Amino acid sequence: MALKIQNLLKAKLTQTSVYLLGEKNSLSQIKLTDKEKKYISKTLKSSAFVRIQNLDQDLYFVAFKKVKSYLDLEWYRTQASKVLDLLNAQKHQEVQLIDLLDNQQVCMAVIESMVLSNYQFLKYFSDKQKRLNTLKTLLVKSSFSKADLEKIQHVASGVSIARDLVNEPLSYLTAPQISKEMKALSKQSGFDLEVFSKKKIQALKMGGLLAVNKGSIDPPTFNIMQWKPKNAKNKKPVVLVGKGVVYDTGGLSLKPTKGSMDEMKCDMGGAATVIGAMYAVAKNKLPLYVIGLVPATDNRPGGNAYAPGDVIKMYSGKTVEVLNTDAEGRMLLADALAYAQKYDPSLVLDFATLTGSAQRAVGNAASVTMGTAADKFFDQLADSGEQTYERVVRFPFWQEYADMIKSTIADVKNVGGPFAGAITAGKFLEVFTKDKNGKAAYPWMHLDIAGPAFLSSKDSYRGKEGTGYGVRLMYDFLCKMSS
Repeated sequence: MALKIQNLLKAKLTQTSVYLLGEKNSLSQIKLTDKEKKYISKTLKSSAFVRIQNLDQDLYFVAFKKVKSYLDLEWYRTQASKVLDLLNAQKHQEVQLIDLLDNQQVCMAVIESMVLSNYQFLKYFSDKQKRLNTLKTLLVKSSFSKADLEKIQHVASGVSIARDLVNEPLSYLTAPQISKEMKALSKQSGFDLEVFSKKKIQALKMGGLLAVNKGSIDPPTFNIMQWKPKNAKNKKPVVLVGKGVVYDTGGLSLKPTKGSMDEMKCDMGGAATVIGAMYAVAKNKLPLYVIGLVPATDNRPGGNAYAPGDVIKMYSGKTVEVLNTDAEGRMLLADALAYAQKYDPSLVLDFATLTGSAQRAVGNAASVTMGTAADKFFDQLADSGEQTYERVVRFPFWQEYADMIKSTIADVKNVGGPFAGAITAGKFLEVFTKDKNGKAAYPWMHLDIAGPAFLSSKDSYRGKEGTGYGVRLMYDFLCKMSS
């Protein structure tokens, strides 16, 4: 059950509480004994937070830290996550968060951390009721309005939606099922949805998506989410594209290493990011015209699977020499990026768990980004990355990398060799962001989220397995575009 955020007008003296302390003597504002105040002040000199438990109270005091950079906001998120775990361990059902610091950035960071830290994916446990966190309500006393708190709740819900989708196994989340999930979310949030069936995809000649789907017994889908409010500040839409490979075996280029398939339910992490972001945008009625595209299929070595050496004609009309069927995500994305041209977008961003190369380069701490958009867009993305602590690292995008994917029998090949794999994957995608004259059809940024989208061990409020990386990043980025 999600942690529900509610506005609190007046704090209750006997209620379990978390206090965000200010720089000056904010302890004087709390009903405490002199002994308690002395103990708290002394303990907080060496600890990030302190707990005091009385017969009718369980109180947590988070130390003051001056916000000099985005790292300080993350410090608050980390401490809030630790407090949240303790609250559940003590079986609390409701807690007051009282902001004596009076800093909305900090308060928001703490709220989102506590909500995200309370996330659980228990669907497949037979004893899930016993495993449920007890904490259900977060009562917030701050300068935030009820509407402000609702917006934070909706963004956190978008993250949880993305996490749920990533955590679902293929035994449930097939390509047709992810379309059904989007349909339910469209009704909840208000964005429009159009789903292309396999017959429609064939009529459109989306060769990349169809090629990857050839080994599957489940049909592919191509999903178009649209949020176009009357008060949109942009006539040309921002288009978000998400890789929707609901499971990846590698196809006939079967993944060879030990454990390499165990986590491949997460290969639709890019699609989950786009879906979660579209939910948050629509739910919060952001005054921005946004479209989300999700091509979806699984990648299996079935009897008619596409094979290394095949040449595939794509939706754009370009031909691709396939040298590795495990480089399948770019085949789906290529069709979607080419399809995006019909909207004449002001900006296109794609999200994909695309390459191990990106993860090896920067680990789980950030995503890798590159593309053809102006520097100002990359600067804005980096700023949002710091604000949300969903950081991005920009890679070079020189012509030499495009030379590495030249084919001798087709327009382009789908792999570039053993070096700079994340960048050559990006250069492959770039081919499909160009018009028929070979010029950029729109400004474009590619985000390879292979590292931060899925974690094998718990990491603070990001949790374990699906993290929902990119939802908060993209929502913050789009908010700045709409302001």
